[in-house]
Amino acid sequence: MTTPPYSDPSSQQPAGSVDDDAVRRAKSEIQGLVQEVVELSRSEIEPAEFYAALMDKTISALAAVGGVVWTYEEGTALKLEYQVNLRQTGLTESEESQLQHGRLLQQIITKGEPALVPPHSGTGETEGEEEVAANPTDFLLVIAPIKSDRGVEGVVEIFQRTGARPTTQRGYLRFLGQICDLAGEYVKTRRLQHFTTKQSLWEQLEAFTGLVHQSLNSRETAYTIANEGRRLIGCDRVTVALRRGSRYRIEAVSGQDTFDKRSNVVRMLRKLATTVARTGDDLWFDGDTSDLAPQVERAVNDYVDEAHTKQLAVLPLREAESDDEEPGEKKKKQRVNILGAIIVEQLVDSRQPEGMLQRIDVVRRHSATSLTNAQEHESLFLLPLWRLLGKTHVLVTARNLPKTLLATVALVAAIFALCYVPYEFTVVASGKLLPEIRRDVFAGIDGMLEEVAVDTGEIVSKGQLLARQRSVDLETQIIQMEGELDKTREEIASIQRQRQTLDRGQTEGVELEELTGRMAQLRETRSSLEKQRALLLKKEKMLTIVSPIAGKVVTWKVRERLANRPVRKGQQLMEIADPSSRWELEIYVPEAKMGHLVQRLKKLRSEDAEAQLTVSFIMATHSDIHLQGQVIEIDTSAEVHGEDGNTVRMRVSFAQEDLKQLVADPAKELKVGADVKAKVLCGERAVGYVLFHDLFEFVQSRILFRL
Repeated sequence: MTTPPYSDPSSQQPAGSVDDDAVRRAKSEIQGLVQEVVELSRSEIEPAEFYAALMDKTISALAAVGGVVWTYEEGTALKLEYQVNLRQTGLTESEESQLQHGRLLQQIITKGEPALVPPHSGTGETEGEEEVAANPTDFLLVIAPIKSDRGVEGVVEIFQRTGARPTTQRGYLRFLGQICDLAGEYVKTRRLQHFTTKQSLWEQLEAFTGLVHQSLNSRETAYTIANEGRRLIGCDRVTVALRRGSRYRIEAVSGQDTFDKRSNVVRMLRKLATTVARTGDDLWFDGDTSDLAPQVERAVNDYVDEAHTKQLAVLPLREAESDDEEPGEKKKKQRVNILGAIIVEQLVDSRQPEGMLQRIDVVRRHSATSLTNAQEHESLFLLPLWRLLGKTHVLVTARNLPKTLLATVALVAAIFALCYVPYEFTVVASGKLLPEIRRDVFAGIDGMLEEVAVDTGEIVSKGQLLARQRSVDLETQIIQMEGELDKTREEIASIQRQRQTLDRGQTEGVELEELTGRMAQLRETRSSLEKQRALLLKKEKMLTIVSPIAGKVVTWKVRERLANRPVRKGQQLMEIADPSSRWELEIYVPEAKMGHLVQRLKKLRSEDAEAQLTVSFIMATHSDIHLQGQVIEIDTSAEVHGEDGNTVRMRVSFAQEDLKQLVADPAKELKVGADVKAKVLCGERAVGYVLFHDLFEFVQSRILFRL
């Protein structure tokens, strides 16, 4: 047990038997406890935690049996804040003892001074007809008040064992007085913090009130309610749902500028807000759904399972009542005129912060008023038109009238030009520059490419080896065919020997006829096998792939892509092109633009049966030089080409001399498949149509066609 503080030497053992080190350790321990209480009084912990730590450290320092911390507010009864071993004192067993003890504490509060109350002091005593305060327990009561600048805030009561000297008991009282002084400092600091928090809250409320009534746009107001309301309430998330006709829509979520309205969380929250708003009652959820309506319970459980929220409140926002409203309409309007709902959530901690309910009520009232004003403003007849007219009066003032007239004339002139001034109309297409002579090389049969004899950019001659395949299956078939053919030949030779023997001998004619028939059958089999063998050998020759024309290998990284890999029959292996031949342009016109080309070609053919469409193009490497050509072939079918989608392929011929504007030697310097941007000329149209024909076509096909 810790040595009690402030001990009287007369109450201790003789000086020769005192352990000085133990006394010093006890004093050091008590000083450490006092320092801990000092630090606690300066901290920001809650009162319950502070008083619990205060009592535990005080009892430890005084080596007492127990104690109680009572808090007091003027006009109210004492409140038990924290106790240790109160039941051992016997105060809870008798109502009379409790009354006597209560009057004793009240006297301490009234006097405001600490006191030592011996056990059973004043028990049974009366002064006239007045009831006397008493200590009905078997313990020495060491009592001291907790005082602040407002007076007594509480009482600390220690249950100490009897038998100590008066000097020791006074030491108990002085120590407890110091502890209570520290507790008073904590109470004072706590109150100052409360005042600071309250001042901050008022500032937040003033800012929220100013912002929430600032706009008459319901969406902007909902955004302000969600974000500023969350700061004022002190919760984790605030969501605002607004009523649109008979449906409810999530308009704003605190901390998020945008959110996915199709996500599971938003859809379930919208369903929950709709269900609660239609009931007209507030929903407070803290984990228990037993007293909720079935439809509300299902909506709550679905949302909580998805969002994992700890505490939830869905509060319908009703239209603010006007002063001229009839008394009998109040209840009806509460159910009908619901503007939306505000959803308050705690995602981490299920405990409500202090004063949260009052702040929610403030946010709710101001939100209902601001949304009422916003929706009444938005419901004005032809509001967008009135806004526009309100802004246009500035244009017709004396100072701005000349500018307005000039702008009007310029606008009319621009519209006239868009409608009537002709301009060349073209259809843009992408394309490639290719030699006229080019061939694709394909695999003749299935097999493994064992050798690729050429690579990208190499010049090859007609019939030159390009690649060599190997087919294990074909080799197996040839070997089997050779075996069957040899077997057939041996059987034919054997029958011939038998016939010679029969001719020299004297045998019946039946056996000779059988050998003759067998010989004819084997010869037919041999002929069939030889034909099959010839076909297999022909297929074997197809394993050797040669160039169909003289030219250049233009496929990218041929050797790297094809070496030692299996190929299928008909698979394209590479492309051979002859750069020294004529060059032509291959363009890919979007299928949606073909109507303009067909219309233009029909008009040209009506004047000249041999007329062709004119194409203007540039190369990606020489964008400053424009070339022209004629469309000589239009594909009869459309095909998908890259990112352009469905396209129609066209071949364009042009003068080869024009290429010399770009390069001196096209065969060496031009790249096969060079990118080209082409424009097919489609006559003249109005400037407005040329600029906005894509928009016109979209409206015609996607909007007008569906009406």
